[in-house]
Amino acid sequence: MDRDLTQLRAAITAFFVLDGFVFAGWVARIPAIKDQTDASAGALGLALLGVSAGGVATMMATGRLCRRFGSHPTTVAAGVLFSLSVALPPLTHSAPALGLVLLVFGTGFGALNVAMNSAAVDLIAALRRPVMPGFHAAFSLGGMAGAGLGGMIADQLSPTRHLVLLAAVGLALAAVAGRTLIRLPVPVPSEAGAPPAEGPRSASATNPGRRLVAVFGLIALCTAYGEGAMADWAALHLHQDLDASAGVAAAGYSVFALMMAVGRLSGTALLERLGQTRALIAGGATAAVGMLLGSLAPTIWLALLGFAVTGLGLANLFPVAVARAGALTGPGGVAAASTLGYGGMLLGPPTIGFLADWFSLPAALTTVAALAAVAAIVAYGTRNATRATGG
Repeated sequence: MDRDLTQLRAAITAFFVLDGFVFAGWVARIPAIKDQTDASAGALGLALLGVSAGGVATMMATGRLCRRFGSHPTTVAAGVLFSLSVALPPLTHSAPALGLVLLVFGTGFGALNVAMNSAAVDLIAALRRPVMPGFHAAFSLGGMAGAGLGGMIADQLSPTRHLVLLAAVGLALAAVAGRTLIRLPVPVPSEAGAPPAEGPRSASATNPGRRLVAVFGLIALCTAYGEGAMADWAALHLHQDLDASAGVAAAGYSVFALMMAVGRLSGTALLERLGQTRALIAGGATAAVGMLLGSLAPTIWLALLGFAVTGLGLANLFPVAVARAGALTGPGGVAAASTLGYGGMLLGPPTIGFLADWFSLPAALTTVAALAAVAAIVAYGTRNATRATGG
């Protein structure tokens, strides 16, 4: 059984890598796709909403598919759809057409996120170790690899060839890892080792369990808000407000993403040392302090330090929130928390933009700190309720 669990962990990790690698590869070609479709900035922004809209609209349905067909087959099917759909954007020549194919891409992205996180939750219950941050570290590392490769070959390959190659790599990875997922059953914890949360995961999940899922979904939303805001606005803040060069400004998000990966790689040890609830509180508080520094610092290097601390603080909030929601009510909990989380990622960038117009970009970015603090406060408020479920 230990060998099966090891193989299963490797296969699920491969799907997290696939998710990050393919998504980052697409992001690297957005400028070229913009030129190809001759879209204005506004039209491109609306088209890009297709990714988030498709993902959020699909997540709850994917939870039901996982319950009906199992998380393993659903993960493989979603991985295939996601990989195939990344080849579609270069085939479009207008912003409306791009928006439509990005709905398909977002559908694959959202389905894969719910299915593979559901599979990870089942494995965590069998391992009886909080290893969810490791899976999300694989996503971060896959994203860094996809972005790096995309940057290197952007001048050598057309968007069509690049994204077709990306689709082929994704399909190959899904085929190899998918064989293991299909072959191995969902692991079932022994009676002695099963966590207390196994009871509420049935169809008769309790109302307190559902309320806790909503709470963890709120924590995921606060985290994803910050991730989306950093991705879209960190570089502009450094360049516009602190007069950083283009290269230094680009390093803002890179530093943030790198520290998120570092935080997730060390996340399991942190969770085993602090416990999940205290890790959520510490992470939210750390991110709040870091983002206050990053948004209000008077120098570039202090701002970069703040972004690094923010990434370290936010690193494990989303993985832990999704894992706890899944432990409470199964795939439905994963779907609900993920939907709220990615809703926060959808909400963050435009909210920052509106606030920046009304006040200033540094002031707008302090909302990331405020929501990180909310996540810490919410986690503190649930400490007694989550203690009964292993939190």
